[in-house]
Amino acid sequence: MTAATEALSTAQTQALIRRLTALADDEIILAHRGGEWTGHAPILEEDIALANIAQDELGHATLYLGLRTDLDGSDPDRLAFFRGADEYTNTRFVELPRGDWAFTMLRQFLYDTFEALWLEAATRSSYAPLAAVAAKAVREEKFHVQHTALWAERLALGTEESRRRTQTALNELWPHAAQLFQLVEGEAELVEAGLLPDLGAVHARWHDLVTRHLTGKCGLTLPQAGAESAPRTVHTEHLAPLLAEMQRVAREHPNAEVW
Repeated sequence: MTAATEALSTAQTQALIRRLTALADDEIILAHRGGEWTGHAPILEEDIALANIAQDELGHATLYLGLRTDLDGSDPDRLAFFRGADEYTNTRFVELPRGDWAFTMLRQFLYDTFEALWLEAATRSSYAPLAAVAAKAVREEKFHVQHTALWAERLALGTEESRRRTQTALNELWPHAAQLFQLVEGEAELVEAGLLPDLGAVHARWHDLVTRHLTGKCGLTLPQAGAESAPRTVHTEHLAPLLAEMQRVAREHPNAEVW
């Protein structure tokens, strides 16, 4: 336990664990969806690029779970590979099937923009370990945004078919994206204490940036559908089979030291 963790109250520690776990769970599941494109992306360079982005997201998950380990001594590998769907706290947004290329790029753009803004704000956290992790991760997340923003533009302004698919992806994803900005229990107190970014402020910046890009630069139309209101503990039917595939080797060899 570090001096920074000793300064936290019990309630703050538990709330911080919930937020760090939610962040890590989103990263793990989205990375798996990105990894499903390995060997199937439309061009070789993008096959490699998306695999690298997925690896970066897993790296961020490791950083978040490492912070959690400092708080409660938990094992990141056990958390990733030995929890069931009812224990994961990722959003529905990241667990939806990969869809076509337009769906994948739109989701990645919306998520990367959220994470880049959250990390940028987290560099100013009064919780020094989190500020250090955010400073390490935010740079590569901004590269992700640049990459996926260009893909959104390329697809929206490409052929009639690519534009139709991109708009369809936006229509499906937009309501689910709102779930990224739901507070976890106790998070408001952490924000007030300066330990975590204000999700409301992050949401306002996110909405401004993605709206200007998608409508102004890409010429897409934002859907009027309402925001996703389900809690992070309620999942779609898609999460359980994803976890079954992702965790299969670890669960078949639970005592293995090297995979």
